[in-house]
This record gives sequence, C-alpha cells and structure tokens, in this order.
Amino acid sequence: MAIVIERPSDADIEKRGVRSWPIWEKEVSSFPWFYDEPETCYFLEGEVIVTDTKTGASYEITKGDLVTFPAGLSCTWEIRKPVKKHYRFG
Repeated sequence: MAIVIERPSDADIEKRGVRSWPIWEKEVSSFPWFYDEPETCYFLEGEVIVTDTKTGASYEITKGDLVTFPAGLSCTWEIRKPVKKHYRFG
C-alpha cells in the first residue's frame, strides 16, 4: 500500500481530465490524515513531505507531481510551501 508519484506530460494531464477536478489549497502546516478511499491529485504549487505512519516511509511531493494515495493509508502531511492541487477521490 504505497504512495505512487508520477511526473505526467501535459498530454497525459489533458487525457485524464485533471484540470476539471476540484482544487484544494492549504497553508504551511502539519497534520495527520487517513484515506478511507483512494485519492489522486495533481500538485499545481507547493512542497509536502508525506510520511506513512505504519512504515515510516516518507515521500517528497512538489509542483508537477501526480500522486495516488491508497485507501487505508494513515499518514502525516508536513506542508513546507503552501499547496494548491487538483484532486479526485475514488
């Protein structure tokens, strides 16, 4: 149950319809999070370290990353630069 980080092309972003997904923004902060369903998101801005609380694995996420968080993931978000991202659950 790992976090998957991709660096998609603009064509891939268009094909997936990412720009039609809602936008979420968050200031510099740190907080726990649990995913009860999968989330895919595309980072427009920001820098985040997400740490899986079960395995201790950390993932650095930045502008241009397309990230898939699996259902059942318990983690901590450490937002180092304000985040703006498109997101889709399910």
